Amino acid sequence: MTETAASAAETSRTRPADRRLRLIMVLGALTALAPLSIDMYLPALPRLAEDLGTGAMQTQLTLTACIVGLAVGQAVAGPLSDAFGRRRPLLIGLAAYAAASLLCAAAPTVETLIALRLVQGAAGAAGIVIARAIVQDLYDGVAAAKFFALLMLVNGLAPILAPVFGGQLLRLMPWPGVFAVLAGIGVALFLGSLLGLKETLPPGRRETGGLRATAATFRALAADRSFVGYGLASGLAFAALFTYISGSPFVLQDIYGLSPQEFSVVFGVNSVGIVAAGQVSGMLAGRVALRRLLAAGLAIVAAGGLVLLAAVLAGGGLRGVLAGLFLVACGEGLIGPNATALALSGRPPRVAGSASALLGVSQFALGGAAAPLAGIAGPDTAVPMAASIAAMALLAAAVTAIVTRPPAVTD
Repeated sequence: MTETAASAAETSRTRPADRRLRLIMVLGALTALAPLSIDMYLPALPRLAEDLGTGAMQTQLTLTACIVGLAVGQAVAGPLSDAFGRRRPLLIGLAAYAAASLLCAAAPTVETLIALRLVQGAAGAAGIVIARAIVQDLYDGVAAAKFFALLMLVNGLAPILAPVFGGQLLRLMPWPGVFAVLAGIGVALFLGSLLGLKETLPPGRRETGGLRATAATFRALAADRSFVGYGLASGLAFAALFTYISGSPFVLQDIYGLSPQEFSVVFGVNSVGIVAAGQVSGMLAGRVALRRLLAAGLAIVAAGGLVLLAAVLAGGGLRGVLAGLFLVACGEGLIGPNATALALSGRPPRVAGSASALLGVSQFALGGAAAPLAGIAGPDTAVPMAASIAAMALLAAAVTAIVTRPPAVTD
């Protein structure tokens, strides 16, 4: 073989790998919009409450509004991407996300910020739901679970770095600066998607039935026991995680005395647990049944919730609280990719966006509903946060065991 031919052969082998790596990076960054939008400003919550003259529960509603927006936005963007392709709805959503983030930075009251966070979440949802749909366009089953685990490696950096970065930003600027940075991230993702993503749903494979077909798809998915079970299990596990995300800034800083920077480090360590567990899941997928991996994750989250509740009720101090929260985070790393792959497995491309949307709605709607529970008794007790996390984790395990149980074989 000549040198030129050898070079061409090497190039042909590396190009698919390069394209796959670019796809992982872009889709991973898009799915990271949720943790970026939520986690980067967590260290600022106590300061934000002080500056806007409001309480902990009202401040946590800015988090709830973003989560609700993420849920509602997915319900809209998913079906739109089935009808019009993946690229156009994605780019429109990212442009709106950048604009809403800038407006959040200028919000004069907590009520205005809550409304703008709803819009910001709804716009950013396009990136999350369409990224999952693109994966489903290209992969299925075990291959999809492995790819989702790789995405977790990328988007897992967001909850590790976002609160640390947010804590450092607060040393240099007031809390509105965090939203200005999020606007810049939105612009960067818009450009990355414009230049780095090709259309994966050609016109011939799109849903052409309009709203009636979308409604029929939603009804069919809602009647699918497997989809509903895995979606609810994933949503309840996310609710436990979001309760931790919502409550931990106040619990760890106001009750246990951590500084914003120390809280950022703790949050980052827990995020490392999510990423590490996700990579273990990716390595085991194909050798261990996805349902077994999901069950292991649910068991770990439930154990973490019980450890956390016991530590809080017994007055066990910071170590017990941190141990329970770390277990909750690690379990979520196993639940995320496997519940998603199991729920979406076998869905045709023309409904992948709608299926991804319903899955996202269950996650973020339940998460948004659970998040304020952490502060329901005020900022001086960690019991509501611990009890909510334990209850959501146990309920997720029960739903998986009961709703997704394979039917009994009869003679």
